[in-house]
Order: sequence, then structure tokens, then C-alpha cells
Amino acid sequence: MHKVEEFQTMLKDVAKIKCLKDLDRPVQIIEDGKTFEENALIKARSLYNVLHEPVISDDSGLEVDAMDGAPGVYSARFMGEDTSYVIKNQAIMDAVKGKTKAARYVCVIAYIDSDGKEKTYRGTIEGEIYHEAVGEHGFGYDPIFYYPPFGTTLANVSEEMKNSVSHRGKALELFLKDMEENV
Repeated sequence: MHKVEEFQTMLKDVAKIKCLKDLDRPVQIIEDGKTFEENALIKARSLYNVLHEPVISDDSGLEVDAMDGAPGVYSARFMGEDTSYVIKNQAIMDAVKGKTKAARYVCVIAYIDSDGKEKTYRGTIEGEIYHEAVGEHGFGYDPIFYYPPFGTTLANVSEEMKNSVSHRGKALELFLKDMEENV
């Protein structure tokens, strides 16, 4: 639901955002891709095959260099879907102790147009894993994702500030630019 809220905020003047819970029929989606691009396209294709209209979907997550890119495409399922982010965040902070703290958020938006043509758009934001969880905003890994230009974690800034530099915002910017140029 947090992703839906971010999309609604960023696309409020362009499109109405719906999520799977808004549909009147269930859509089976099995995210078994090995990359963010593959998973975003899996989601988009599943929706397109049910709705037969243009759709966007995203796959996003956190890549931590000291963890060989994990949790990556498994970010939401890291340590189990029902494991709280307090526990997940602590595990990541523990994993980077004494190692590089470099990390990035990645977001890939997949778009399928009315003719079934597929495109993907990738946005990233580079940062570090912080030594403690800081901030009350955002969600997921935001309390431990330190963004040097802000001098704090993404959970410690307003939603507007975060969206102005976020991986999702950058991917959406590429998507919107492409839509503008190709309409």
C-alpha cells in the first residue's frame, strides 16, 4: 500500500492509480524473475492479460554491496514476508558491520501500452546503510538508508523530499518523459 500511496502522490495530475485490491477479480502473480526488470514485466503482463488495457507495475528493492546485492528482488520477502522491518533492518545493519556500507534502492517500472508493447524504466538512488534506524517517515528500509546529500536517512525527511530523489521518482520521471515524447 505504501507504493500505491507514493505513486498516487507522484502521478496525481497524470493518472488514477489502482492496485490489485481495487480489481473486481483476483490476479495471480508469481514473482519468480531474477531481476527487477523481469519481475516488473511479470506483474505488468499478468495485469494486462486480465484488463486488456495499458498498465504500469513496478518492482523495487534494496541492494546492499556487502551482501552481494541482497536483499535485491527479494526485498519484501527477505527473512520472510511476515518478518517485521525492525528485524530485517537490524539484520542488514549487522551484516555490514566492518564492511562497505554502500547500498542503493532500485525501482523498475514496466509499462504495457494498449497494443501490448512493453517498456521498462529503471531508477536508482545511491546511499549507505546507516548504523542505526533513524526517522519516522517512509517505510521498509528507509530508516536505515542514509542519503549523504540529505545528511540523514530517507525516513527522516518529508515524503516530498524523499520523492524528489527517490528511485521510484526517477523511474517515474523516465516513464513520464517517454510518454510525453511519444504521445
